[in-house]
Amino acid sequence: MIKSMTGFASLTREDEQAVVNVTVRTVNHRYLDVQVRLPPALNEIEGRLRALVQQSVARGRVEITVSAQQRQPPPPIVELNEGFVAALESALERARTRGIVTGHLSPGDLLRLPQALTIRDQPGVVGDGHDLALGAERAVGQALAALEGMRVHEGEHLARDLEARRGGLATLLEGIAAAAADGQRDLQQRLAARIAELTADLQFDRAAVAQEVVRMAGRSDISEELTRFRAHLAHWRRLAGAPEPCGRKLDFLLQEMNREINTIASKADGQSVSELVVTVKAELERMREQVQNVE
Repeated sequence: MIKSMTGFASLTREDEQAVVNVTVRTVNHRYLDVQVRLPPALNEIEGRLRALVQQSVARGRVEITVSAQQRQPPPPIVELNEGFVAALESALERARTRGIVTGHLSPGDLLRLPQALTIRDQPGVVGDGHDLALGAERAVGQALAALEGMRVHEGEHLARDLEARRGGLATLLEGIAAAAADGQRDLQQRLAARIAELTADLQFDRAAVAQEVVRMAGRSDISEELTRFRAHLAHWRRLAGAPEPCGRKLDFLLQEMNREINTIASKADGQSVSELVVTVKAELERMREQVQNVE
């Protein structure tokens, strides 16, 4: 089945605990390459997310980004620097003994001293972190399903374009076959006429000469290459219609068709063969560019 390797999906999932945003992006890659970006509170689900991707994507670079914004942020952690406060209290006691200051430390005094208190955000999540992880995993699964729909839809466009080009190749190939056959007959006639001119006054074995003419003309025979090329075109249709990913196999078939058309170009004779061969090569290159995006 032809599916595009390029796609994008975005999803937002909200509940009482948090808002989870998921984006999934896929681009061309020779193999399956999964990149996952998660907030620290969701690191535990990375392995499960990779397994989800492998269930729906066979090839390509997959980038998953998950962010979670808590609806009720946890209260901050306030830590008292007891060593600093004890040293400060001792210094103040000495100052009070000397009559320099009076009174005791108040909460306002501590707040004005950055060394006395450390205030930082509380790690983790509010409520049940397990529930948040499950929700994020479900959101990624839904985003992957949406991504799959986009990749299938794009693949349908690719399939129609490639099938039209495959049909065009079949037509061009039959044109090459006809032109090469005409060229082979012309070559035989030219060889026979030339031999007749050179041997008009000589005694020779006409049967042997005729056989040699046939052998020389046979060197331009491309029937085997045509048969293999037609087989590749038929194989293409079977691969494109099968349920399995076929991008790499289609790329291999294009390489084989290129080899056959190069051999045809070197063997076939005929005025229009070269022009048709150039057209086929150009079409194969266009198909190769398209297949680079097929899973």
